[in-house]
Amino acid sequence: MTLDLLDTPAAVIDIPQMEKNISLMQEHMRELGVKFRPHVKTTKCVEVVRAQIAAGARGITVSTLKEAEEFFAAGVVDILYAVGVDPSKLPRAMALKRKGCDLKLVVDNPAAAAAVVEFSRQHKADFEIWIEVDTDGHRSGITPEEDALLEVGKILRDAEIKVGGVMTHAGSSYELNAREALQELAEQERAGCVRAAQRLREIGLPCAGVSVGSTPTAIAAQNLDGVTEVRAGVYVLFDLVMHNVGVCAFDDIALSVLTTVIGHQADKGWAILDAGWMAMSRDRGTAKQSHDFGYGQPCTLDGRPLSGYILSGANQEHGILSPVQSETTDGADAQDVRTRFPIGMKLRILPNHACATGAQFPEYHALAATGELTIWRRFHGW
Repeated sequence: MTLDLLDTPAAVIDIPQMEKNISLMQEHMRELGVKFRPHVKTTKCVEVVRAQIAAGARGITVSTLKEAEEFFAAGVVDILYAVGVDPSKLPRAMALKRKGCDLKLVVDNPAAAAAVVEFSRQHKADFEIWIEVDTDGHRSGITPEEDALLEVGKILRDAEIKVGGVMTHAGSSYELNAREALQELAEQERAGCVRAAQRLREIGLPCAGVSVGSTPTAIAAQNLDGVTEVRAGVYVLFDLVMHNVGVCAFDDIALSVLTTVIGHQADKGWAILDAGWMAMSRDRGTAKQSHDFGYGQPCTLDGRPLSGYILSGANQEHGILSPVQSETTDGADAQDVRTRFPIGMKLRILPNHACATGAQFPEYHALAATGELTIWRRFHGW
């Protein structure tokens, strides 16, 4: 099977580009002297994770227990579940631990820490807990100087629960687009997480691990003194949001959605595609960035971006390819859309958000340099 014969819409991973992305990130981590623990929520795909581990990754990061269960079944043992643990999920976490999974859980408040302590006492469970630190006000976590940080630490220490370390995620990096600003945020992320670990050590907690990461700050980081590991996820495929942040070019984006032209609205200059929001997702992550790509950037079948066009609209199973009003359309008249994009023509659409677009599909079609396609399963659920 080759791209020109593949039924659409379909999610396509360019294997050589994916492998290049993996290699470059892993080499950057080696240069910085830290362990790399990739976040696998982007792909939820065993074949991709095996490529990351083969390149030198040590352990993985997950965002759901489903991911932990799937990857442990595939042979991955060292797993950080990097979302604050819901007490109702502790029985599943305990089951994984007792099967031999080196699962690390995360808390960011005293109530969650107390729930872990109580469950551990009742079930004689042996958990390793990491404390989430907020270093940029973006999402979850305890700020490095908050009293709650030490309160959580003391709750766990007094119950003899192992505290493996502290972790943070500089999610606000997605809002930036200048290298200097990304470097400053990477340093803020590093310094804040290291400070939190120091405070916990001062009350008698070993807190050996200091884990930081987002794709933009991982790429921008120049100094990671005091950090033991970095986590990043979307770097493996990249997407248009990362392009706008300034950490990848179009050519670095390894995920695309294969689509077919199914109609026209010639008076509007539209080509109608069979990839709507059920294929691309509803994610409009570029809408507030410096360049709005609509629902995606159209490319030719061989991956060349069609400058001057975007996927400007999407219904459930219909995508609207149209010229960008302020740009040229490669010399083509908008009324000539039926000639330029004939019925049956196949295109590839670069996604706004690789995680969201990937989640629309049960499988990827992995494209080798030879043009050969292989099916890689992608799992769903929590």
